[in-house]
Amino acid sequence: MILEECQQLQMWVDKVLSSCYNSIRECNKFVTKFTKLVYKSIGVIMTLKKVLILGVAMLLMGSQVVVLDAKEFSMSKLRGNVGIAAITNEVLDASEYLEYVDNTVSAAWGYDELGIATVTEGNLNVREMPTTSSKVVGKMYNNAACEILGEEGEWYHIRSGEVEGYVSSKFIITGIKAKLIGMEIAYERARVLEDGLNVRTAPSEDSEILTKVAKGEELEVIEELDGWIKCKLNTDEVYVSADYVEIVDGLNTAITITQFKYGMDVSDVRVDLCEYALQFVGNPYVWGGTSLTKGADCSGFVLSVYKNYGIELPHYSRSQSNHGTEISYKDAQPGDLLFYGSSKSTISHVAIYLGDGQIVHANDEKTGIIVSNAYYRTPVKACTLLED
Repeated sequence: MILEECQQLQMWVDKVLSSCYNSIRECNKFVTKFTKLVYKSIGVIMTLKKVLILGVAMLLMGSQVVVLDAKEFSMSKLRGNVGIAAITNEVLDASEYLEYVDNTVSAAWGYDELGIATVTEGNLNVREMPTTSSKVVGKMYNNAACEILGEEGEWYHIRSGEVEGYVSSKFIITGIKAKLIGMEIAYERARVLEDGLNVRTAPSEDSEILTKVAKGEELEVIEELDGWIKCKLNTDEVYVSADYVEIVDGLNTAITITQFKYGMDVSDVRVDLCEYALQFVGNPYVWGGTSLTKGADCSGFVLSVYKNYGIELPHYSRSQSNHGTEISYKDAQPGDLLFYGSSKSTISHVAIYLGDGQIVHANDEKTGIIVSNAYYRTPVKACTLLED
């Protein structure tokens, strides 16, 4: 009798322990998911990204906060408790709200002391030493981010991407304002973990492969689906397997001066055309546009750059691919055109080759005119229009 009761007791204990184990395991799963959510949202506030990405440039006026017109709100005055109070039911005044935002995103995007470049035209030189006569080692375009390592007079010692050097402090925004700007311009990207990742037209392994992208490239995320990531590739909506990418938040950074260098055998006109095109990096993408300053799409950008050198081109990438002499993209030189699409008959994007595996192009509305890896997707055609 006692033995049977002991066995029953043992079975009951086993069930309790098993139940506890399962509960702990589910708890761990929940904590892991919650931690990822919090990390990706950069704290509680970022779970309501739209609320903060209002362009909320705040002016403290006693107990009032003036919220300047953002994407969804007209100018209004809010008294007393604002923003975070609606989320957490806590009572925060304006200064506490800003302090909360400052602390929440203090380590956002991997920066301890975030700086944001602000230039109205051209770019900001990153120099080897804190003097205007020092060698230029890199360039920061408008809204490029950097880590501020120190300060020497009117210069900041910074690191941005692969570039480290000195920039004039009058062109760098810091503190809470930099973090608020960062919230507006930060991108969520799918970073490719394997070489030759298939980019598809639909979230299915049976769908058409539009192109392939190289390891380390990043695609703008539109939506996370079950097993798939919906992304933007130039102006196309595409899909990649979630198994071969990681989702990251980030900011644009400086480019190295090596991206401005060309081979010894490259003609002066090619170098000049590329340098001319590069001065418009950072300007906006506008569908159907041809303005190098106010906005252009991919073919409009190419059209306007080439027009400066007396070469007339039509306004569509597929039409542009029928001009000049077709060459292998592997033989392209600075100034030549690279075309992208699923095939030669479905070309949808064009870029100017810079040499050293780089292109300059009007990418999309999010990033505008940028410098990229020429093989972020496989070119389907290349043409040369320049006479050496």
